[in-house]
Amino acid sequence: MAEPIKLFQYNTLGALMAGLYDGSMTVGELLQYGDLGLGTLDSIDGELIVLNGKAYQAKGSGEVPEVVEVSPDMTVPYAAVVPHQAEVIFRQRFEMDDKELEKRIESYYDGENLFRSIKIHGDFARMHVRMIPKSTTERKFAEVAVNQPEYRKENVTGTIVGIWTPEIFHGVSLAGYHLHFVSDDLTFGGHVMDFVIKEGVVELGAVDQLDQRFPVQDRKYLFAKFNMDEMKEDMEKSE
Repeated sequence: MAEPIKLFQYNTLGALMAGLYDGSMTVGELLQYGDLGLGTLDSIDGELIVLNGKAYQAKGSGEVPEVVEVSPDMTVPYAAVVPHQAEVIFRQRFEMDDKELEKRIESYYDGENLFRSIKIHGDFARMHVRMIPKSTTERKFAEVAVNQPEYRKENVTGTIVGIWTPEIFHGVSLAGYHLHFVSDDLTFGGHVMDFVIKEGVVELGAVDQLDQRFPVQDRKYLFAKFNMDEMKEDMEKSE
């Protein structure tokens, strides 16, 4: 019997929305659980992109974003990774925007209640990203998200990595598509807002299990009070 493919998630998106930004798992430890994924770094300092077993940070404050490889000792407050194994592979041969491509991707789903890993390498006519700026726990995520820098680039080659989350797990993660991008030359990346793909290869991976880990040594998390209605509203504002 084949080993189950486990999506490893550290902490919950809901905790991040509530302002729990302190990193409490190292990137080195995180990468033991998967070679593709996403998240953020300590103090929500930019976007984490995990591709082919390497971790990158996309952050921006000037005219262009910055992408750097992340050292193993850096920490994350929230991340999700998976040992990506493509169950479906198809070539996108003509131009599509993100919504059109998402519909094509969903046509391959066998059911609506399983997580999926997503990897799209291609040539993009346009890529629009943003990245969360570094902040302290005194500011709620939705407040910080209002001032996220956004960047656009035309004719860029790179890879989208992401997780598709079923609606029933909203709050644990973001329901639907959560996608990050990094260019092949490592000069452009971030949280994907929208895009137009010219051509590329799309890989969809199955997920059999969810391994949800909690920051059990973080006393802020252990004793935090969560307002669920407010949390859902903040997720909608932020994404």
